[in-house]
Amino acid sequence: MRSDLRDMSRRQRTSPPGSGVALAFGFSAVSSIALTVVYGFGGQPQLEGLLLGIALGGLAVGLVRWAQDLMPGGGYVEQRDTEMGGPAQSAAAVRSFERGEQEVQRRSFLGKALAAALGALGLAALFPIRSLGSAPGTSLEVTPWAEGIRAVTIDGEPVRPEDLEIGGVLTVFPDGHLDAADAQTLLIHLPPGVYRPVASGREGWAPEDFVAFSKVCTHAGCPVGLYQPANRRLFCPCHQSIFDVLDAAAPIAGPATRPLPQLPLEIDADGFIAAGGDYSEPIGPGYWSRPRA
Repeated sequence: MRSDLRDMSRRQRTSPPGSGVALAFGFSAVSSIALTVVYGFGGQPQLEGLLLGIALGGLAVGLVRWAQDLMPGGGYVEQRDTEMGGPAQSAAAVRSFERGEQEVQRRSFLGKALAAALGALGLAALFPIRSLGSAPGTSLEVTPWAEGIRAVTIDGEPVRPEDLEIGGVLTVFPDGHLDAADAQTLLIHLPPGVYRPVASGREGWAPEDFVAFSKVCTHAGCPVGLYQPANRRLFCPCHQSIFDVLDAAAPIAGPATRPLPQLPLEIDADGFIAAGGDYSEPIGPGYWSRPRA
């Protein structure tokens, strides 16, 4: 009798198996939905991190509780009777069967709760993926430089040949695109007769001994901002790559492996320095080393 009372008291104090699992999955699903709403209305990093932590934590807690409360925990031994049971044993068998049926129904419900939690988390994950935007296509392989576009200073002033003395260097941009970081260019005034084109077709790219190369280093994209006129070399201050201007800005030291792309130049009808086209190849490191289609 005392044993029966203790069992009854224990059943009254404890929750049905699986209730904690369902609660954890529910918290996870609600947090994922809230995360989707927050992200959709502009986002808030701290709140998004909190909601994501609750969503993932709810899944983890639910799966752990499932394993602890509802999965078999080890070996069990049950004595087998050698005689046919009486009415009491038949009634016990019926009760055992009914408990098994309830267990199957409970696990079916928990499976649906798990699917809902995973689905809500997957929905929340779609928004950050979508915010990556469309593929850039070939837009990263070109810059605003084009034939006839004048070279201008950071103040927007066009440049004439007489504005830059021999041995001088100036950072220029395509007219109308002062904010184009990928188009920043080093304009260098070489001494007369030292320019030598390294490839066929570049003979006319240095009018009045002016040459132009991309300022974006081909190693890690740092700005190549140092020029040594005595030996005509460009230096990248980030990782100490050195480029030989007289050899089409080919790297001669440091980690860079590609020359700085050269910009063809021309002098327009009004006497201003302008581009004869876009760069000879895509600018910058890594991906940009692939040839254009």
